[in-house]
Amino acid sequence: MSTESNYQMKVVKGDYGYVLEDVPHLTDYIPDLPTYDNPLRSNPAYSVVKQYFVDMDDTVPQKVVVHKDSPRGVHFRRAGPRQKVYFSSDDVRACIVTCGGLCPGLNTVIREIVHSLDYMYGVSKVYGIDVYIIGGDGTQKGAAVIYEEIRRRGLKVIVAGIPKTIDNDIPVIDKSFGFDTAVEEAQRAINAAHVEAESAENGIGVVKLMGRYSGFITMYATLASRDVDLCLIPESPFYLEGDGGLFEYVEKRLKENGHMVIVIAEGAGQELLAEENAHAKKEQDASGNKLLQDVGLWISQKIRDHFAKKPNMPITLKYIDPTYMIRAVPSNASDNVYCTLLAQSCVHGAMAGYTGYTSGLVNGRQTYIPFNRITEKQNMVVITDRMWARLLSSTNQPSFLRAKDIEEVKNEEQPKTQLLDGDNNVHENSGHCDRSNTLDE
Repeated sequence: MSTESNYQMKVVKGDYGYVLEDVPHLTDYIPDLPTYDNPLRSNPAYSVVKQYFVDMDDTVPQKVVVHKDSPRGVHFRRAGPRQKVYFSSDDVRACIVTCGGLCPGLNTVIREIVHSLDYMYGVSKVYGIDVYIIGGDGTQKGAAVIYEEIRRRGLKVIVAGIPKTIDNDIPVIDKSFGFDTAVEEAQRAINAAHVEAESAENGIGVVKLMGRYSGFITMYATLASRDVDLCLIPESPFYLEGDGGLFEYVEKRLKENGHMVIVIAEGAGQELLAEENAHAKKEQDASGNKLLQDVGLWISQKIRDHFAKKPNMPITLKYIDPTYMIRAVPSNASDNVYCTLLAQSCVHGAMAGYTGYTSGLVNGRQTYIPFNRITEKQNMVVITDRMWARLLSSTNQPSFLRAKDIEEVKNEEQPKTQLLDGDNNVHENSGHCDRSNTLDE
């Protein structure tokens, strides 16, 4: 086996194309550290477990669908408790920070970190400042910088993260916590919009959902609903006027059904708003993110204006924005279990001396993922993928892509497509996983 390393990742290469993208460890830069028996050895909760500890050689493959002749591919270190830990419980000072907006499951993650430290490892001193770091890609980038500085100073300090983004736009992992709850809660808004639309002649219900750059919530809420006629996401451009445009489709659907429901992600159509407001001041939030204009209000008004020119076809349009209600609801059972596993896995890794990592689910298994893999790109819906095609089939909506646009999209995807497996899942050369398909599988 051969090993390459940098601050944020160790790459171990083995036989048959095996690649382990490993996370850093305290012993990489602090020699001769003392170790201690893991307190779980005497924990009553683990007394009935046949195998307490994860084998040091256990890894989890990123690619679950393989061809018989393909290499074994990229793996990540399996999460879980180790036989030896690198901290004495009495000496540990653990800290938690959360960044960004609310997300279903956040309280569960915090609770389970605290309880895991206390009940499993006897750590009683937990503070609300930087270390266990819960946040999205920006937060993880900040955590990576903190880790590098700690390593430069040679400090015996762990920096570990848990990915938090309701938009589900973090790469590598199967999904982010809170996503299932967000999709489930979005159903309530869609159902309400459907009832409103169905109760009026030419009724239109418009629902705006989360998704600044990635349309996963909107796509999955639409697929789960069966009442949505039009789904608009940031990754799939659309246009309003002319043949094949949005107005034409809305008219057609109203004539066929007498009502319709439109679900739009907050980041969809922003380029159209920018064209209309070219001289508007480009504002940012406290984190430096571009402030988005309200595309839900904009498209609602555009539809009203269009039909105002058609007196023989009056409409009744209702606009629903459940964004903050969805962010603040308690997490559902599935997300609560997921949050518990994320938190416990993160604590096990930290006590075992691993650092510079994010705890995440890969192919249904808890893993430790190097920070740089989490922050290298933003995961987005691939509109040339089967899942988006399934949505178009479900809603029977047009793609809004002109022939010229289709060719451009295919040309952009072509270099990657040549490196994909038969299910269009994995970019083999780089080990990148398109999670829109991972969820699909």
